[in-house]
Amino acid sequence: MNIGELSKESGVSTKLIRHYEGIGLIPEAGRTENGYRSYSSDDIHYLRFIKRSRELGFPLEDIKSLLGLWKNKSRSSKQVKLLAEKHLNELDLKLKQLKDMSDTLKNLVKHCHGDHRPDCPILKKLEQN
Repeated sequence: MNIGELSKESGVSTKLIRHYEGIGLIPEAGRTENGYRSYSSDDIHYLRFIKRSRELGFPLEDIKSLLGLWKNKSRSSKQVKLLAEKHLNELDLKLKQLKDMSDTLKNLVKHCHGDHRPDCPILKKLEQN
């Protein structure tokens, strides 16, 4: 199949397919006699795997590792779990940071009068070191 068909089947844009191929995340496509890329059904599976991994927020480096583990049928699930746990811990930290930012901003908004006066606790907080 050509890149357009692969894009439609996998749900991944042609631009991303070329990018993933360029960085070695998916195997380099074969070429037809006229030079067009040619893909197989295996490529659909690779791209769907990558897409689902990206939807879970895994960075490309971890996705490369996950793909390697996925292809290696003699791997232990422990390796996969360790990668997922590491990512989960990073997500939990980001959530805490976002919650802290949200709480701070809510407090600042609550204390800003939002009227004609120039005094504003939001701007005061932003100017602090």
